[in-house]
Amino acid sequence: MGKQTRPIRPTRKQKTEMKAWKLVPENWLVVQDIPTEMILVSKGGLKKRVIRRGA
Repeated sequence: MGKQTRPIRPTRKQKTEMKAWKLVPENWLVVQDIPTEMILVSKGGLKKRVIRRGA
């Protein structure tokens, strides 16, 4: 099982990527950011979202 990390605020680059996926960056925290995907969790309802890259 993978290591559980604490959600952090997104960087400027991550915010632009979220906007491309029609997400509001102020409502999301970044759990994991690797070259193939970025895992997000919402601040309000604790929903999870995975953004895939380079497909």
